[in-house]
Amino acid sequence: MLDADVHQACGLWGLASPTVPRLVAVVSHGQRQIELPMLWSLCSAWDSMGLSVLVLDGMTPETNDNPGLLQLLNNLHLHFDQDNFSELWGVMPATLGLEFLSNNPTTYDMLGHIFGNYGVVLIYTHATLLPQMFRDTSLSPLVLLTSQTSSSISAYRVIKHLLLYERLRPTVANIALMSNVDTVMNSSLHHLQHCTQTFLGFHPDALTIRAARQDGRTEDDIQRLALQLLENSVELHDDEAGVLH
Repeated sequence: MLDADVHQACGLWGLASPTVPRLVAVVSHGQRQIELPMLWSLCSAWDSMGLSVLVLDGMTPETNDNPGLLQLLNNLHLHFDQDNFSELWGVMPATLGLEFLSNNPTTYDMLGHIFGNYGVVLIYTHATLLPQMFRDTSLSPLVLLTSQTSSSISAYRVIKHLLLYERLRPTVANIALMSNVDTVMNSSLHHLQHCTQTFLGFHPDALTIRAARQDGRTEDDIQRLALQLLENSVELHDDEAGVLH
């Protein structure tokens, strides 16, 4: 029944066809071996809902040969859409552009003006590079957790930064292989929740992604996560007058 609810919700998102793009964020903390596959899976889930997706890759700097967000910010008369990419979703270098946004007070209407033709804009970056324009908003950046002790330690540091400096309440996804799902939920996640509750007064409710399943449950878990991120996203309205003048 729950799986049916997930698929129904995904269908409703597809029918709704949001009129403005929604911005979500995935915060890296040195777990790229799980972060990159999760980015792919989330983009696939949103694509299946009929939403066009653009990833602003804050881990890759823009260059003259590989332009990206910074060049678009310097040419605000330009618009950008999925026709610029041959893949199902686009990935754009964005390190320098995110740094520019962090150091120059502005509103996220600027991003709405540039990427207004997309359904979802995903920022993938370190917590320190999240633009200040999203501080104290409804945005709930995704932090991924594995069974490794180092993962819970680095995840705690990221959550601490998001809570104290960005005033954002993150979403936690617990990646669990089915062979050790109970161990994962009772060790890394428990340790993370204990530390955040004790030292930060924050108890993250984590979604568990059951990896490597052959019965479709992994896909259902990811669709739940994709929907939750959309619910805790920021709308990018296109205030063209405010951007260009």
